[in-house]
Amino acid sequence: MGADIKSLRTRIRSVDSTLHLTKAMGLVASSKIRRATQNMGRSREYTAAMDEVVDQLKAAPECAKSPYMAPKGAGTRLIVIAGDRGLAGGYNANVFRLAATEPAAQIIPIGKRACDRFGEGYLSSEHFSAEDARNLAEEQCKAFLAGEFGRLGILYTRYQSMMTQVAEIKWVLPLTAEPGGKTTPTIFEPDEQTVLNAAVPTYVGGILAACVRESFASEVAARRMAMDSAGKNAQEMIDRLQLQYNRARQNTITQEITEIVAGSGL
Repeated sequence: MGADIKSLRTRIRSVDSTLHLTKAMGLVASSKIRRATQNMGRSREYTAAMDEVVDQLKAAPECAKSPYMAPKGAGTRLIVIAGDRGLAGGYNANVFRLAATEPAAQIIPIGKRACDRFGEGYLSSEHFSAEDARNLAEEQCKAFLAGEFGRLGILYTRYQSMMTQVAEIKWVLPLTAEPGGKTTPTIFEPDEQTVLNAAVPTYVGGILAACVRESFASEVAARRMAMDSAGKNAQEMIDRLQLQYNRARQNTITQEITEIVAGSGL
């Protein structure tokens, strides 16, 4: 019985240590959520404004001749955004599961977990800057024009709510005009195609930065929910173990009293 009590005490201390860890990680995630969602919101506004302008340009007949509208190369290049660390529920697993649906794609990873899986890339998704996005976008636009690949996508995690985040692929290049798109009276100088070609690297960089920020917001939200769930499970386990421990202690004390009473009667 003594061995059982000692074992239960050890397990309770172990689970309690885990509980403190999950609480700490949950608090860290909570402290990052507000800033992450604010950055995500600003990025969404920026990309929405850029989409409006680029959509006008793509609808112009002159832009059908743009090299960004007709790929020279073949194959797929995929920028995969994952987290810098684990313990975020299914966040990273969902990203890698979706990446597996494009087995022939050339992968450019962002985030330590993605780099660990796919090779060299950008080690941090949390600290991926606007300058990083601009430089990477310019590199990919040049490679696209050189015919190194025919399609560019960004695999990121879309933030729906604190409870729901969805991994998906946003296809960026080649540009595609919406069927039946309407032109606007906006005048572009010197002409629509020149403006579009000049704007594409900035446009791709803006989309990339927005996807990274949205993925990071999804990561901290997923980690917060995972740590809350783990904390609740740990507390329930502690309560069960504590009940078993109390019962074992009670049985031990009862047995000792019984032995004392039986011994005093001899």
